[in-house]
Amino acid sequence: MALALITLFIGMASVQFGASMAKGLFPLLGATGATSWRLFLAALILVVVWRPWRQKITRQELKLILPYGAALGLMNVTFYVALSRIPLGIAVALEFTGPLAVAIFTSRRPRDFVWALLAAIGLVMLFPTPQSQLDPFGMLMALVAGACWAGYIIYGQKAGAALHGGRAASLGMLVAMLVALPIGLVDRGTQLWQPTLLGMAFLVAIFSSAIPYSLEMIALKRLRANTFSILMSLEPALATLMGWLFLKEILSPVELAAVGCIIAASLGSALTSQKPGPA
Repeated sequence: MALALITLFIGMASVQFGASMAKGLFPLLGATGATSWRLFLAALILVVVWRPWRQKITRQELKLILPYGAALGLMNVTFYVALSRIPLGIAVALEFTGPLAVAIFTSRRPRDFVWALLAAIGLVMLFPTPQSQLDPFGMLMALVAGACWAGYIIYGQKAGAALHGGRAASLGMLVAMLVALPIGLVDRGTQLWQPTLLGMAFLVAIFSSAIPYSLEMIALKRLRANTFSILMSLEPALATLMGWLFLKEILSPVELAAVGCIIAASLGSALTSQKPGPA
């Protein structure tokens, strides 16, 4: 249990540290360029590790992998675009509304709508005003990333049930890269190819994908599904901390309260979940 908790916490910290590193690439590559590099390198790592070509993919498997990978690719693109415009903690909190919506609407118990209301209060508190510095388009992209995350969960469960986990992840990441790369090429053109940034882009891929995916696999084998969800609910708080430490992003009291509402909604949904079985 202790090992699972430690690995999951390190994995979550790794994701947010990778996101803070990626933000350093935005002035040179743009959000779409950084996403393209990250997914390209992450796909390369996963394909080399899992070698999905050893088994021929069927048409039925392809029908599952394509929407799963497309959701993953669009989720990464829209999240990085959001990250280029709004603080890391707020971007992650807004993105969390996607999986929270899946949890609430697949349950449909009356008490779950309390958590939906709490999340809605958090969103209203973040609504752009003349006094706030939040970019409306950045917030919209974070919410779109959340919707893509919801699709990633739904299609990922189907793909994971039909294929081996590593094979599904590597093929899904390959599709995600094929979705993101054309967007990066159209947006950045020849600026996308900057070999001097390869080392930093590789580190972003390692910290944002390779390390957390591996550690989450270790944690998932040792934690129950609701325990895993409860711990993951704390990720916006961790993102806020990483944004403050590495990006000097200081949130206002209202923004912190709004992030807290979304964390509380996600935490409450996980705590009242009736899924005590293995993750």
